[in-house]
Amino acid sequence: MLALIALLLFSFSQSATSSPTRCGSFALRGSAVNAIVTNTTFYRANDTVAITNPFSSIDVNNLPAFCRVELSITTNTTANSTAHADVWLPESWNGRFLGFGNGGFGGGVNVADLGFVAVTEGFAGMSTDTGHLSEAVDGSWAGPHNDNAIVDWSWRALHLSVVAGKEVVRQYYGKPHHKAYYLGCSTGGRQGLKEAQRFPDDFDGIVVGSPANWMAHLQPWSIHVSLEIMPVNSSRFIPAATWAEVIHPEVLKQCDILDGLADGILNDPRKCSSRPETLACRPGQNTSTCLNLDQIHAIHQIFSTYFETNQTFIFNGYYPGGEVGYPQGLVGAVPFPIPQDYYRFFVINDTTWTMDLLNDTIIRLGDSIDPGTMDVIDPDLTAFIGPSRKGKILQYVGWADELISVGNSIHFYETVHAFMQANTHLNIDDSYRLFTVPGMTHWADLERTLLVVLVKRQPTCLLRLLMPSTIFSQL
Repeated sequence: MLALIALLLFSFSQSATSSPTRCGSFALRGSAVNAIVTNTTFYRANDTVAITNPFSSIDVNNLPAFCRVELSITTNTTANSTAHADVWLPESWNGRFLGFGNGGFGGGVNVADLGFVAVTEGFAGMSTDTGHLSEAVDGSWAGPHNDNAIVDWSWRALHLSVVAGKEVVRQYYGKPHHKAYYLGCSTGGRQGLKEAQRFPDDFDGIVVGSPANWMAHLQPWSIHVSLEIMPVNSSRFIPAATWAEVIHPEVLKQCDILDGLADGILNDPRKCSSRPETLACRPGQNTSTCLNLDQIHAIHQIFSTYFETNQTFIFNGYYPGGEVGYPQGLVGAVPFPIPQDYYRFFVINDTTWTMDLLNDTIIRLGDSIDPGTMDVIDPDLTAFIGPSRKGKILQYVGWADELISVGNSIHFYETVHAFMQANTHLNIDDSYRLFTVPGMTHWADLERTLLVVLVKRQPTCLLRLLMPSTIFSQL
């Protein structure tokens, strides 16, 4: 009887709201996970929360009270490798667990989303540094030949952090979460799909944005697009001003009204067959107001599906309507650095390799190696969305995405749809939905997207437009 009373008292104390004392003394008990608590910090409501790492930062004084638990997680005992994770535990907990993804090659806890999204909405939030520290566009940590780190970044660090994070939640609050959700975009989107496929029990609902799920094809496509306009001093290079002030207005002139509303945004760019030939320079015309023939050819290539040798499909192209933002992506004066780092440090292990050396053989090498098994292209998601698990996936992507063609999201969704219809009796709309957002660029273009949602009433699961409490009530 005394033991039962002691257990009840312990459970009651752990179920109560958090406090500086409980936070400061928190430590993981038992050996359920291979992780240790390295630090805890209690923040009272409206305390200054200023945290910075190479990937993410936050500096605010308007968050509710929460306990920050920092973890060191062993990811490979043989290699003695670790990943670090944060679990943020709000004083007013809604009983739910929310994991966050990363972006690019970035290594660092996503403290911004932990603060602005998780604890603000009452979720116990978790994020990992994926086993290293780096900015999103720096892949040098991966090589040469740092295969263990690549596996951590690809999937292992996130999964182990989810397992450890859930145990932190259970021990801190004295009871487990009752639902677990995930949010991520780009690399974070890839991580989310990898979780659904490889670890279907980790989450109940997953929200992914413009996932970089097919790295072996996304990266050669990115290089292909860049090389169509490079070098900067060539006749085919298109300055940012030309994209914004010459090409984009002509696209709108030809296609904006096709959706019934001339508002500067294309509702479905697939209906737009804009012709850059209408911008061909006449003799003596100011070249800043028109296009030469090499530029017109480049535009056609950039907006076309990329096929390689023997008509091997690589990736879909850009879509009309995003011309203002495309120079901030793959057609700018400075090539986007991630594709070159992908081949230098993940595939070829040659730090001198340059983008102009890309060919079909190298593309096929990336396909065959699939470093860290990072790619998520298997259309079989039934382990997560099937009748035994009944998980839910919401996916969004912007039609004006400047880094990952919206066609990639459509391609993956359609392959899953076809697989489900051919192999199951499931209705895809019950478990997996894709939302394409007019005018939205990569990851987030919030004010513009909000305008589209309000004016055109387009459905979107974009996190900061429909906050988690709204999204997850539907899962």
